[in-house]
Amino acid sequence: MKILVCISHVPDTTSKINFTNNDSEFDTNGVQFVINPNDEFGLTRAIWFQEQQGATVTVVNVGGPETEPTLRKALAIGANEAIRVNANPTDGYFVAKQLAEVIKNGAYDVIIAGKESLDYNGGMVPGMIAGLLEYNFLNSCTNITIEGTTVNAIREIDGGKETISTTLPIIIGGQKGLVEEKDLRIPNMRGIMTARTKPLTIVEAFGASINTKAVKFEKPAPKSAVKLISADNLDELINLLHNEAKVI
Repeated sequence: MKILVCISHVPDTTSKINFTNNDSEFDTNGVQFVINPNDEFGLTRAIWFQEQQGATVTVVNVGGPETEPTLRKALAIGANEAIRVNANPTDGYFVAKQLAEVIKNGAYDVIIAGKESLDYNGGMVPGMIAGLLEYNFLNSCTNITIEGTTVNAIREIDGGKETISTTLPIIIGGQKGLVEEKDLRIPNMRGIMTARTKPLTIVEAFGASINTKAVKFEKPAPKSAVKLISADNLDELINLLHNEAKVI
């Protein structure tokens, strides 16, 4: 079984976010980048298939040379090889086209991508890949088992969970629940050293149009100062909630 895990290179949530060029570009200075959390759950599940069922695991990213440390971390966690599509991932459709081309060339059985990335939260790429390739698609997946060509999975739906049976090949939009947080892998020294010798292939972008671009970024408005009201002053509390906060 061949598994491809799509990896997004995203800012750590503890990083301070700033913008440049009249708020039209993200400022990467001083920002620590990590594997997108939803992708990390998918990668860990893929490594489980590798250990339990002999699957081969490839990780792929659309991005420039600055994303290679993130791919090397994925290799240190246990992936067999990595692919970097040499392009700026500015548009969801463009990224999906690049990944679809990699999938076609590699004939992968299972493609696991996070249901959305931590930075843009678009939630569109896995579904677009499935549409382009006409593969089976399961989004918001929290559990998956594979026997032969049969896939049994559980996914979150509004108000509950849904159990589905389908067949390979399949695109998975994964999230927290594919593995428990305690089971996420931290690269050890042996894994880090081994990752240096594993293949990281760079391929040029496949021709596809970029249909959208970011025009301007805007930070959330700062929170106003807290107003403390005496427990005995209910009239003032009601007045503020009604006239200032406008919640009643």
